[in-house]
Amino acid sequence: ATLTRACREAGIAPALVGDPTRLTTTKVRIVTERNQQVARIDYEIDTEIKDEIEHRVVAEIQKHAQQASAIVISDYLKGCITRTVVKAVVAAAAERHVPVLVDPKIPHVDYYAGTTVVTPNHHEAEIAANIRVRSEDDARGAARLFRDRAQCHSVLMTRGDQGMWLLAEGVEGHLPASAREVADVTGAGDTVIATLALALAAGATIPEAARLANEAAGIAVARFGPATVGVTELLKALDAVR
Repeated sequence: ATLTRACREAGIAPALVGDPTRLTTTKVRIVTERNQQVARIDYEIDTEIKDEIEHRVVAEIQKHAQQASAIVISDYLKGCITRTVVKAVVAAAAERHVPVLVDPKIPHVDYYAGTTVVTPNHHEAEIAANIRVRSEDDARGAARLFRDRAQCHSVLMTRGDQGMWLLAEGVEGHLPASAREVADVTGAGDTVIATLALALAAGATIPEAARLANEAAGIAVARFGPATVGVTELLKALDAVR
């Protein structure tokens, strides 16, 4: 009810599937006096959805994909993202010729076949590729191995203060970090994939979208707590680096 109300107040028509057998995930963050997060404790039920709940989720995807310009899968290993759900998203997106973007979790890496772009951080890419990422050559190898394993079209690997590595059709290379200082990385991955999705939906190429996402992430991590990035400040940041 709280989420539904918040969505409607923000002008969003929510398509929510309720599961009465699950409690709402509650996150407790432990931060220092200098506002640096050191740990987080989650209280939740994270078993995969199935049967009626999974069928309802797939039905909502098929219904609302008809109006979508891009589809984002944020996989938090909370149980909602199943192999069947991802297949339904990929199929629905193919009918509309719209991109599918994934913020991944490594236990599900083989769920993401056919998606447009997956955005692992370098730790996730290391695990999936079974190599250490310490240099640009390492990043190149990890991104290629990740793409092969996930069977996705493109990979945008986030590397913290080392920036990003993009692997897409005909494009491969390093994007330097844009952050001047880092206060809190909470929500940085969400900022990256949200900006990437919005840019692709508006007609940007993947390299153009990746550059926008990189600048947006630099703005977000300079603030404490989950931060939103406005269009005006993003444009200002882009002007500053031209």
